[in-house]
Amino acid sequence: MTLELSGYETLLVRQDGAILTITLNRPELRNATNNLMEQELCRVLGDANHDPDVRVLIVTGAGQAFCAGGDFEYIRQNQAEPSKSWDAGLRGKQIIFTLLDCVKPIIAKINGHAIGFGATLALFCDVTFAANHAKIGDPHVAIGLVAGDGGSVIWPQLVGYARAKEHLFTGEPLLAPEAARIGLINHAVPAEELDQAVEAFASKLASMPARALQWTKASVNIGLKQLAHSIMDASIAYELLSITTEDHGEAMTALREKRKPKFTGK
Repeated sequence: MTLELSGYETLLVRQDGAILTITLNRPELRNATNNLMEQELCRVLGDANHDPDVRVLIVTGAGQAFCAGGDFEYIRQNQAEPSKSWDAGLRGKQIIFTLLDCVKPIIAKINGHAIGFGATLALFCDVTFAANHAKIGDPHVAIGLVAGDGGSVIWPQLVGYARAKEHLFTGEPLLAPEAARIGLINHAVPAEELDQAVEAFASKLASMPARALQWTKASVNIGLKQLAHSIMDASIAYELLSITTEDHGEAMTALREKRKPKFTGK
């Protein structure tokens, strides 16, 4: 098949030999995800998985951020219409399993902050490189939501349950060097060295025996996919339930009014 490189509204897709780079392209919103971006991500990842000319994928962000998580307008719409929330949850799950099912190695090039679902997206990639100034965090709880879109699956596998709970409970972001030190990401490098480091690693993988590499990824991911299957339906359901709480409504109102929220536990 011939991979389509154009026709995307929220992504930039570029192929250099065997390496495909997917750039989240909503820089004015720090590459926050919405319905269309989620659909386009699933499409390009699925197509790349079946293209024999693609051996390695890189996922990065346009502008100053990797991905700021869900678009707040998108979140508000989901809050107002529960059926949209359910659809969004299913799409989030689809992205996670598309990443896990893709046998080609996927490198996250975290050029700036990766927050919320942006962190989840990066951490479900196979190898992660981040610029030293980038922050990685999952503040779902801080806005009255359950970390249900994959964070509850991947954080404990990378840093252990105690650290995962601390960071998911508080939502406080980690600078890339600290994230690398505790094993949340693979590498933290100076921003001016990020492109070169990722390109060198991608080229190294592209030169390796493709089937051996792909089947090794598939083997390693068996356990992670089993965990994701056993956790994500429940965690998404809990997140959808948390959308209906007064605390989440207060968090969204406080964001609009640019003030600190006053949570009541309801």
